[in-house]
Amino acid sequence: MTPFAGWEMPVQYSSIIDEHMAVRKFAGIFDVSHMGEIAVRGKNALNLLEKLTCNSVAAMQPGQVQYNAVLNAAGGLVDDITVYRVNETEYFIVANASNYLTVTQHLRSYAEGDVEIEDQSERWHLLAVQGPQSEECLLSALDLNLSEIGYFRFQDFSWKGKLLRISRTGYSGEDGFEIYSDNESGQAIWELILGTQRSKGLIPCGLGARDTLRLEALYPLYGHELNERWTPVESGIGWIVRKKSPPYLAMDRILREKERGVTAQVVPFQLLEGGVPREGYPVLDPSGVKIAQVLSGAYSPSLRHGIGTAFLPIAMRAAGTKLQIEARGRLLQAETVSGPFVRGSAKRGK
Repeated sequence: MTPFAGWEMPVQYSSIIDEHMAVRKFAGIFDVSHMGEIAVRGKNALNLLEKLTCNSVAAMQPGQVQYNAVLNAAGGLVDDITVYRVNETEYFIVANASNYLTVTQHLRSYAEGDVEIEDQSERWHLLAVQGPQSEECLLSALDLNLSEIGYFRFQDFSWKGKLLRISRTGYSGEDGFEIYSDNESGQAIWELILGTQRSKGLIPCGLGARDTLRLEALYPLYGHELNERWTPVESGIGWIVRKKSPPYLAMDRILREKERGVTAQVVPFQLLEGGVPREGYPVLDPSGVKIAQVLSGAYSPSLRHGIGTAFLPIAMRAAGTKLQIEARGRLLQAETVSGPFVRGSAKRGK
């Protein structure tokens, strides 16, 4: 167990590698109730979200989930979020545990007219069942047929008289479902899934496997690849940037960066020899000049070598560019790569 954003969180139940590989090959279950949930309702809800985010919320259909980012006035990230469109005037936002109070306050500070922002984080319990066999596990355990839920879509269900909101986003890079419920139902569902599916190969997973899985899929993490200073383009998530009218915060700057490029950007790399690139380790160019530091780094259980990310000068972004990682006085040879390290069973959403 470890402190994390005000919570006591499990790093691992068995071993990080075993949990990681269970998700890659079969399925794992995560308790991620530390995430924040925010309801945004009213006739002006859409206008507010369009003003503060860079992806097009207006393009969403009811039942759709969208990856997005809440921006500050300079174009940096307040947080990266997922937006659920419930209906024409109601949205459900999932924010990071360390940021949901800041996101709530940020939304309220820009709210005008008919819009209500409600922090519902204490109300929701959240489980994530991830892996290529997750759909079959949930059908067997809960008798819920989730085959009609498309990628980055959600549906509301009644289960034993209680509301379940189930989405399919696959934060691990594998196919997977997120189950929102009240706290009592969440605990019952956790025990039911483990009790019926553990013998088949599903196991409980902690923060350690969650981090290695998301890094292999090259999904960014706030406080590592994302922060209040770097824009979406600099952070490597420029694919969510859209041109909108009326404009959102710092839209001109962000669109200009997307069209013309930036001077530096988050770039993935892999080690070419044994070792693990830990967060904060210096990153050097081939001549030995320090140019950055490791943002996220880990041993990849799938690839069996070290991988990581760094904020590099744009001239070093091309795949195959040689780097050195200083690990406790030892220089480890590395090179940049393009795209995710591992492509799992999840499908990339728009």
